[in-house]
Amino acid sequence: MHQAKTMDHIASGMPPRAGVSLKPQHYHEILEKGPDVGWFEVHAENYMGAGGAPHHYLSQIREIYPLSVHGVGLSIGAAQPLDEDHLARLKAVTDRYQPELVSEHLAWSTHQDTYFPDLLPVPYSEETFQRVADHIDQVQEFLGRRILLENPASYLAFESSTIGETEFLSRLAKTTGCGLLLDVNNVMVSATNLGYAPEAYIDAFPVDHVGEVHLAGHAPDRDETGAEVLIDAHDRQVADCVWALYRRALGRLGPVPNLIEWDVDVPAWATLFAEGQAAQRVMDEAARTTDAEPVLEARRA
Repeated sequence: MHQAKTMDHIASGMPPRAGVSLKPQHYHEILEKGPDVGWFEVHAENYMGAGGAPHHYLSQIREIYPLSVHGVGLSIGAAQPLDEDHLARLKAVTDRYQPELVSEHLAWSTHQDTYFPDLLPVPYSEETFQRVADHIDQVQEFLGRRILLENPASYLAFESSTIGETEFLSRLAKTTGCGLLLDVNNVMVSATNLGYAPEAYIDAFPVDHVGEVHLAGHAPDRDETGAEVLIDAHDRQVADCVWALYRRALGRLGPVPNLIEWDVDVPAWATLFAEGQAAQRVMDEAARTTDAEPVLEARRA
């Protein structure tokens, strides 16, 4: 039986600015130039070794910049117990670097002894809800901290789903005390692939629980019928339609930390930095044109 929990999702210590993914190709340039970036985010799995170059450079960057740790392998939605060894490795990373934010995905990637290199969707049912809530409780208790859960990029829907995605996420946040990570590109990808309005999803999202926003590039494709499909590729600049959706989200969110994700075909630092600056300009513009103070006061209440 879960008991409703509440956690302060405003006071995370992360500045409400634009950050970017931290990639090894950029370690030296970041340390040499000290660019004006709000924060960096790393994938936890890339820092689960005991030592080596990744830790050498991340330790130096962490002394200068706020940090978020984003997990991709915990498989919170799996229909089996969490991998305790993986959870221990994740805790070692968070204990070592004390990030301002820690996040994972509403997805699964394991079945018995098999690991899939994908973030696979879950059916939104009462059975799934109880399992995911139990897993979030376990993770937060083991880490000794609150995590954020990210909405997925979906390519199919389950006939067995009985709960809407935004309601499912809202109930998880209220039940476990976790926060939410709103990935705006994932919203566009899922809405296009499953045939619903991305604006309606943003309007229904439980923004009171959002602690971080993600932006990324997607790749257009076609299915066997010729219908448009979007792939959550993370290999290019943010699309205009995602920028527009982000502006809509900011109208409800107010200023929160946002991140440019770029994980494949990583560009030169100047290109990634420019994307981060573009996100910051959109946030600054929204702050000037939207009366965000009532939103913030309502979230603090």
